[in-house]
Amino acid sequence: MVDPAHPTVIDPLSGACIFSNETLPEELPSEPLSTLQAWMTEAASKGVQPNPNAMTLSTIDPDGWPSARIVLCRKIDLERGFCVFYTNEQSRKGRAILANPRVAATFHWDHLDRQVRIEGLATRSPAQESDAYFRSRPVLSRVAAWASNQSEPLESRELLLRQNEQAEARFGVAGRRAELESLSRAASAGFDVPRPAHWGGFRIWISRCELWRGHSARLHDRAVWTRTLTPARIDDADGFVASAWTSTRLQP
Repeated sequence: MVDPAHPTVIDPLSGACIFSNETLPEELPSEPLSTLQAWMTEAASKGVQPNPNAMTLSTIDPDGWPSARIVLCRKIDLERGFCVFYTNEQSRKGRAILANPRVAATFHWDHLDRQVRIEGLATRSPAQESDAYFRSRPVLSRVAAWASNQSEPLESRELLLRQNEQAEARFGVAGRRAELESLSRAASAGFDVPRPAHWGGFRIWISRCELWRGHSARLHDRAVWTRTLTPARIDDADGFVASAWTSTRLQP
C-alpha cells in the first residue's frame, strides 16, 4: 500500500530507495510469516542484496553476555512457524543455543526499506533434514566443515590450511580444488562427504515477529505479532505447537 501524499524517495546518486513510503495493510494480516517470505523472495528477485536471506542471529552465552552474527535463513515453514539455519553446534552460537534456546534474529533489506525482527526458541532440526541439506552443499564446503574447529583459538592461518588439506586427503579430493570449485551443487552431491555429527540445522520457532516499513519524516509503519509456544514432539524431534497469532501496530 503506497501513501499517495508521500511518494517513494530515491537517492539521486545511488538510485537506491531511501524511503519506499509503502505501508502495511490497514487491516493487518492474520499472520506475519507469509509477508516475511514474500519480502525475502522480492529481495532475491530484484537482486538488490547479495544475500537476501541473511539475518543477524542474536544468542545469549552461558555467562549472560549477548552475541550476534550473520547467518543465512535456509527455510521458512509457514504452516508451523519456524525458520531454519545451519551451523557447527560446537561453535559459539551453537553452544549458546544448546545452553539457552532463547534467540532473536533480524532481517534488513535496506534497498527496499524493510525490516523483520523475530524472537523465539531454537531446537535442533531432525537429523534427516540436516543430512539432506548438507548433501546439497558444495563438496569443498562439506570438507571444510570437518576441517575447522569453529570458534576455537587458531595458532595460525597455515595451521587451518593444513587441517583442510588433511580433510581433503581423508575424503579423496586432495589436489582437485580447481575442478571441484567449478562443480554445480548437483554434481557436488555425488561425492561421499558425510555430515559431521556436530554440524546441523536449528529451527527457530517464532513467538514474536515484527514487520517494519520505512517512511519519510520518521513516520515508519510497524506492527508486531505474538503467539504462545507449547513444547511438543515434531518429526521425532523437539518442537512446539503454537496458539493463534495476535497483532497490533506499534508507535514508530
